[in-house]
Amino acid sequence: MKMLKKPINRTPSQKHGALGIGGIKWLSFPYIIWMIGFIIIPLLVIIYYGLTTKDSHLTLENIALTFNQINLKALRLALELSLISTAICLILAYPLAMILRKSKMKSNSFIVMIIILPMWMNFLLRTIAWQNILERTGIINTILRFLNLPTLNIINTPAAIVLGMVYNFLPFMVLPIYNVLIKIDKDVVAAARDLGANSVQTFMKIILPLSLPGVISGITMVFVPSLTTFVISSILGGSKIVLIGNVIEQQFRIGNWHGGSGLSLVLMLFILISMAILSKYDKEGGGGGLW
Repeated sequence: MKMLKKPINRTPSQKHGALGIGGIKWLSFPYIIWMIGFIIIPLLVIIYYGLTTKDSHLTLENIALTFNQINLKALRLALELSLISTAICLILAYPLAMILRKSKMKSNSFIVMIIILPMWMNFLLRTIAWQNILERTGIINTILRFLNLPTLNIINTPAAIVLGMVYNFLPFMVLPIYNVLIKIDKDVVAAARDLGANSVQTFMKIILPLSLPGVISGITMVFVPSLTTFVISSILGGSKIVLIGNVIEQQFRIGNWHGGSGLSLVLMLFILISMAILSKYDKEGGGGGLW
């Protein structure tokens, strides 16, 4: 006697599951091509030029250029200014993100739009605008002269470079922190208050640990472009202040690809080390900080 098999009803997603996965893989194919063409290949080119001479012989002389007195000073100054600008961005961005989190939806969207609005303008134009504002005959000094107040000599100083970095990169600190803060469950905060925690304890034990991924992301997104920038330092710092980004640009401009690539590899090493340190603190803060 033959047993009748009951037909199994499959949903369309079950019937075409493999096809769906394959379709997703095909959709990722253009991104893979993009990564190979604009990330992997240029990186391999930089590594090749950085570790070879003009005769294609292996060498470490290009990397040793970092220890040149001028280049080492430029690297030290770039690290200093990028750390200062990152710290200022964090100090300004976190309270602003907290205010946005507590504000109403309509005003919230409006303030976020104001923060993003300057990013619609070209990066170079924004920096040149600050040059016109800060120069000796600029808007600020014109107003100060009209009020019979002493003028400010900010242009072509490290302060002008830090100001330009903060202005250009502040949205990259605000948005990641804000996106994490709005995802924090209000019931968790309310439970901490019900258990007797005050505002400071609630912030230190609940809000800050939960927002740490956004803080780490914001610090990375501000520190990396601040360390590698050369446009801001060229326009707002003039020829008096040279950062490591300016040195690398000058090496490529004069046709010394090997020297510029060697300095780029050292700068890349600093970035990887900083990202590794930040990710370590992110892991430590993501778990045990709540207890």
